Amino acid sequence: MAAVQDEIPGLVILTVRRPEEQAATIQERFEAFHRLNPWVLGALESLTSDYLGHGAKRVGIGMLFEVLRWRYVAATAGDDFRLNNNFRSRYVRLLIERHPQWASAFEVRALRTD
Repeated sequence: MAAVQDEIPGLVILTVRRPEEQAATIQERFEAFHRLNPWVLGALESLTSDYLGHGAKRVGIGMLFEVLRWRYVAATAGDDFRLNNNFRSRYVRLLIERHPQWASAFEVRALRTD
């Protein structure tokens, strides 16, 4: 367990990994999260479709994640960080896999594996 002092005086954020997560890769943690929260992909698809449908040519997964955080602040299960930023690139790949026509709308970078 590690304690992190935030910018807000007196606020300390504890970061704790459960024992079963100690050796898990980002991909393994993502797969577990995705199994517990299948609605996230559908919500990302809906947001992307709506955004691109209004004439946008590019969309950022970061923006989509922030909209989901705003709308569904406590709706996720299985991950202390709710929508973990480490999962963004995995969701982009799923979106493009399911909707190849969106490939040019997203920027895709190399995956981290740790």
